[in-house]
Amino acid sequence: MSLLVVGLSHRSAPVSVLERASLAAETQSKLLQDALAAEPAAEATVLATCNRIELYADVDKFHAGVAELSTLLAQHSGVGLDELTPYLYVHYEDRAVHHLFSVACGLDSMVVGEGQILGQIKDALALGQETHTAGRLLNDLFQQSLRVGKRAHSETGIDRAGQSLVTFGLQQLAGGADTADWARGKRALVIGAGSMSSLAAATLARTGVAEIVVANRTRARADRLVEILGQAGGTGVTARAVEMAAVSDELTRADVVVSCTGATGLVLTGETVAGALGLPFDAAATAVEAPVEPAADLDQHAAWVENGSAATTAQAVRRATVPAQSTGPVRLALLDLAMPRDIDGAAARLDGVRLVDIESLAEASADAPMAADVDQVRTIVSDEVAAFGAAQRAAHITPTVVALRTMAADVVAGEIARLDGRLPDLDEKQRAEITQTVRRVVDKLLHAPTVRVKQLASEPGGAGYADALRELFDLDPQTVAAVSRADLNDPNRGRS
Repeated sequence: MSLLVVGLSHRSAPVSVLERASLAAETQSKLLQDALAAEPAAEATVLATCNRIELYADVDKFHAGVAELSTLLAQHSGVGLDELTPYLYVHYEDRAVHHLFSVACGLDSMVVGEGQILGQIKDALALGQETHTAGRLLNDLFQQSLRVGKRAHSETGIDRAGQSLVTFGLQQLAGGADTADWARGKRALVIGAGSMSSLAAATLARTGVAEIVVANRTRARADRLVEILGQAGGTGVTARAVEMAAVSDELTRADVVVSCTGATGLVLTGETVAGALGLPFDAAATAVEAPVEPAADLDQHAAWVENGSAATTAQAVRRATVPAQSTGPVRLALLDLAMPRDIDGAAARLDGVRLVDIESLAEASADAPMAADVDQVRTIVSDEVAAFGAAQRAAHITPTVVALRTMAADVVAGEIARLDGRLPDLDEKQRAEITQTVRRVVDKLLHAPTVRVKQLASEPGGAGYADALRELFDLDPQTVAAVSRADLNDPNRGRS
């Protein structure tokens, strides 16, 4: 296993960089195709969420792999490599497995313990399968990460340590009040009809808003979300769909807006929000980003990530860039869950507007206390990483063991055929008994060494036992490779 992950997240980069580096769906597919075309990578997939972009690959050369994956991320994100490099982190082999398992358990999320990341990991695996860029290693890795994440949520109280971004965002909009009391009777406008927007609409319905209006560029998807809300039952919410062109009008009637689209530009400008509230708008009232001192190179940044300095730096940048909020009674609450952002940060300065976005969510959650269950989840992750590594090392020797047993079966078949020629008068019962006896002898001779070699191969440094077995029994490398290909091409393998 030569697993490599190169990426950036809210822990290593300011949101302004994550916004610019975000990847559209079609860009992700092209990135994976280009990654496979690059010499160091045998398989690849990408995990792209609102606060992380990570490229996973099976590589045969570490340094060449880091250079190639970093370059590809820069090319497809549109952020120059020199600018992107200071915010990148690198994990290799067992540390890469540990990282993904931690991500799956919500330990690396902006809101610790949130479960939505499991769906995003599943999407990353599906993308690798659809583009045929995820092979045996990444299929095994991502499916196991889903199992580890589910185990963490079922065996611990990690859910108590955090919630989904939607729930956490609504809590921030409520400003310390009970969310249900705050939401009761309000009119909500949801912009977008993707997975995050659907989650937001469902959460708003359960929270107790009186009306939900869904706006989306594709009207059919908005209609479908409204239909689902109507089927939810028991919420008592009134839901309807509108065209995106109607957003400005709906904004004048809304009390709370949640936006999460895939747009590359602003969906709600400060001027649009001001107009809906009948307020004047000063275009100069925008947040000013503070500069951040970048790491000199990838190695230095890796050291930062190791000792936590990168997270501290990113946190400092977030504190410097969160737009100042207006004071006084809140007339319009805005929750922006998009990356890049949908809502102009300048809207936060308008009288009567409260804006919560990815940056302010990161700031609010930075100092949140972790539940005691987090330590238990970390133990689960460590145990699962060890088990996964052992399973991968054991699987590496399986084709060799299968090839050995195939060779032994061929030897038995040849000797039985030779016996038939020398003793043609044997009846079927006698022949069957001799054949069974020879097979039992071979099986007993091979049983102990093959079981032991699998045990040894599963231990750290055990990769060489497969080579030793091939050498000792003079196994044909092509036969071993054929066994590996047959296993890899199993149609039932790698389906989540």
